Amino acid sequence: MTRDVPVDRGPLFDGVRIGRPATGALIDAGYRTVHDLPANLATLSALHGVGPSAIKRLAEARDDRR
Repeated sequence: MTRDVPVDRGPLFDGVRIGRPATGALIDAGYRTVHDLPANLATLSALHGVGPSAIKRLAEARDDRR
């Protein structure tokens, strides 16, 4: 019998410090990089743990990487 132990995925998502809850929410939703995220980042606010600060940081990171 195995036990599912939650994995701490840390506060970074693709190198962007957005916090543990937001990082976990994005990974659970299937995103792996900033470039995987939808064009309209505001839609991410529907994910539990992704707030305005995380969205702002992700937008800045995406703009910097273009």
